[in-house]
Amino acid sequence: MATNKDYYEVLGVSRTASQDELKKAYRKLAMEHHPDRNAGNPKAEQQFKEISEAYDILKDEQKRAAYDRYGHAAFTSGAGQGGFGGGAGGFDFGGSFADIFEDLFGGGAAGGRQGGGRDNASRGADLRYNMGISLEEAFKGKQETIKITTSVACEPCKGSGADKGTKPVNCSTCNGTGRIRASQGFFTVERTCATCQGMGKVIKDPCRTCAGTGRTRKEKTLAVNVPAGVEEGTRIRLAGEGEAGMRGGQAGDLYIFLTIEEHRFFKRDGADIHCTIPIKMTTASLGGSIEVPTIDGGKVKVTVPEGTQNGHQFRLRGKGMSILRSSNRGDMYIHTHVETPVKLNKKQKELLKEFEKSGGGHSPEAEGFFSKVKDFWEDLKE
Repeated sequence: MATNKDYYEVLGVSRTASQDELKKAYRKLAMEHHPDRNAGNPKAEQQFKEISEAYDILKDEQKRAAYDRYGHAAFTSGAGQGGFGGGAGGFDFGGSFADIFEDLFGGGAAGGRQGGGRDNASRGADLRYNMGISLEEAFKGKQETIKITTSVACEPCKGSGADKGTKPVNCSTCNGTGRIRASQGFFTVERTCATCQGMGKVIKDPCRTCAGTGRTRKEKTLAVNVPAGVEEGTRIRLAGEGEAGMRGGQAGDLYIFLTIEEHRFFKRDGADIHCTIPIKMTTASLGGSIEVPTIDGGKVKVTVPEGTQNGHQFRLRGKGMSILRSSNRGDMYIHTHVETPVKLNKKQKELLKEFEKSGGGHSPEAEGFFSKVKDFWEDLKE
């Protein structure tokens, strides 16, 4: 073990520090005490090791828990629950410095810490499929069958890539690990094995059908369940329905992206629906009733009170869109558009003139507006 100092004190953080706080402290100190930046300081390498050792332990949740409980004894031979790691005092300098190299200089040069390079390299790609649905289908939900052409596991070799009667063998260059380690001073740098491309195995007799890739192109038919209440941009994930992985690797996923077509008279706002309904001037003036359509295919009668103005809003509770993963529904809002009659015949015009002569009824908005205009003109004269 490089140091017996308290790891939290080495990094200058509290015992309740988060992973982000640990990483920030480590980066700052590692850059400050890196030997390449302190050529004239003989203690730089030792300080650098102490910082790296502390971070290597505290960034791992299990190691950190053991350290919090047993202290340095958790990482000495035979201590605590058997200690962690290997080498002197249980601290693996090779793995630590590979991680330090990656943290300081970025990228995957140190390898290994990016999350299982061999498995990731062989995983199949995710796929995207764009699906358009109507507003009614978004309300009700639907079952849709789609066809996609993608890479699937090769049937003759069952995805292994090896010809019938043979199988992949361990790569002799990396001994099946998929990684090559090289020591550079006190650094140990990992890189992907060029012989097997990180797979860990090589194929001496490739499958004739897939040429050793372990996959072929094929059209697949899939059933997609679109739940009621979905919104524009909703993403549906079909796990394992993406491209097959190389040589039997894990398949990727298929993502269905939904777009909802514009409706001829409904406008959606979240779970609510808005609809503008034209009504006759006489209906707006005298009152009456209108029938309006609903998103579920039905209709509802709405009472229009006497003197209804243009743009008046009616609210119908529970007549809006379905809400995803809920039995509830949004509301429906009806906006009135009072329509002025056109192409009047002679008699209709005479009746309107007679109506105007009799006073034309009470128009509160017009009267209020022109009253303000009159006051405005009077103010200008003063």
